[in-house]
Amino acid sequence: MDRGKFSTSYGCAVDKVVTLSHPAGVGGKSTAVKRLYIKTYGCQMNVYDSARMADVLAPHGYVPVDSPDGADMVILNTCHIREKAAEKVYSEIGRLRPLKEDKAARGERMILAVGGCVGQAEGEEIIVRADCVDMVFGPQTYHRLPELIVRATRATGEKVVDTEFPTEDKFDHLPEEARPQGASAFLSVQEGCDKFCTFCVVPYTRGAEQSRPVAAVTEEATRLVAAGSSEITLLGQNVNAYHGVGTDTAEWGLGRLLHHLAENVPGLKRLRYTTSHPRDMDDALIAAHRDIPQLMPYLHLPVQSGSDRILTAMNRRHDADTYRRTIDRLREALPEIALSSDFIVGFPGETDREFAETIRLVTDIGYAQAYSFKYSPRPGTPAAVESQVGETVKDERLATLQQLLRAQQTAFNRSKEGAVMPVLFDRPGRYEGQIVGRSPYMQSVHVTAPERIIGSVVDCRIIGVHNNSLRGEILTATTESGENAATVERACA
Repeated sequence: MDRGKFSTSYGCAVDKVVTLSHPAGVGGKSTAVKRLYIKTYGCQMNVYDSARMADVLAPHGYVPVDSPDGADMVILNTCHIREKAAEKVYSEIGRLRPLKEDKAARGERMILAVGGCVGQAEGEEIIVRADCVDMVFGPQTYHRLPELIVRATRATGEKVVDTEFPTEDKFDHLPEEARPQGASAFLSVQEGCDKFCTFCVVPYTRGAEQSRPVAAVTEEATRLVAAGSSEITLLGQNVNAYHGVGTDTAEWGLGRLLHHLAENVPGLKRLRYTTSHPRDMDDALIAAHRDIPQLMPYLHLPVQSGSDRILTAMNRRHDADTYRRTIDRLREALPEIALSSDFIVGFPGETDREFAETIRLVTDIGYAQAYSFKYSPRPGTPAAVESQVGETVKDERLATLQQLLRAQQTAFNRSKEGAVMPVLFDRPGRYEGQIVGRSPYMQSVHVTAPERIIGSVVDCRIIGVHNNSLRGEILTATTESGENAATVERACA
């Protein structure tokens, strides 16, 4: 999955706590209010999953809160990508144990659950190592949460572990009603991975590639827009491997799905997708970047290395020049497209010359932003047993690569100074009177304007460039759609 501010494909950058609001009793059930705290680690897929967990539990009286203190249920929705991922989860369990014990001392109960990819990978071992955990479940079984809670709260004190890959599609069992996600929303269209990169655990924790039917995706997208979302990001471990059943019962690729959503979801102003694999950038998807106005001119396309030998060792199934040619085709279709990528340095056996090939690829292509990490072994993956590169060498290579990537990001941001860009404002800023949005190129744009503009797509002139964001001023005469220009002008007056 794409790292962005949440994570990247195959890596967690920021742990997010999902704090949702959802009325008790949704779905026709009237139950006592119970407090639900979900801590989310990792990628946008996990953020989406956490929101859907809250949707599943809302009819049973669970209302999300922003702290585990006093919570009736705590779910750790985990990521198994970054180094020592499991140990970080056990540390968090250790911090939660006293809260659970304090609640028990008052005659109350806190259900403590570990979900997500660490739950899938560790399974019963979590119960063995942390007996205060009541439930362990994987990313394919959270639709069963109400049933798991019943089992875990029986007088027998049963510990519940559900890490199966069920034959039923979990999306068929999720409630249609979902909490609003705001101006920008995530929508999962594909899960799992069949690529088996030698550094990655996703095929083992998320299972084989599966795609949702076009009709189901369209219905959810329509609900999200009706609830106030102007932008939707389609999610998948390999989202451009999408092959869902279309409205004509044939299998559709991602390019055709994007066309369908753009044409059939009224009010949908922006589309994005993440994360993609270079092997699955077909002609139809590349053409979609040229032909669909709602599809933003920004693509995260992980390459991982510029060395053909390392790419083969990673089982990436493409070489560096094939990746370059794919970028050339994208730029031919849409010259203004901006690119992001993922890089792993210090993969087992990587030589100085092979690292230099990565530097050459980055220099050749030029990225608007990118994410880079030192290789760290994942138990159960083939690369974990290979000869490892020393940590000092990894540190030096990572510093060199990141210096180049930062320079490219700064140059890209500076190229936008003075430009006018449509910005989707989605949240308040850090300071009073400030709001923040996203440019078409995923840059954060800060402006001075009232919060009532949040949710609008507004034309802004870029008047300042910072390391990781832009500063803008609103042009009140027009907006991207034109339909709310007068409203914006009055709001900013």
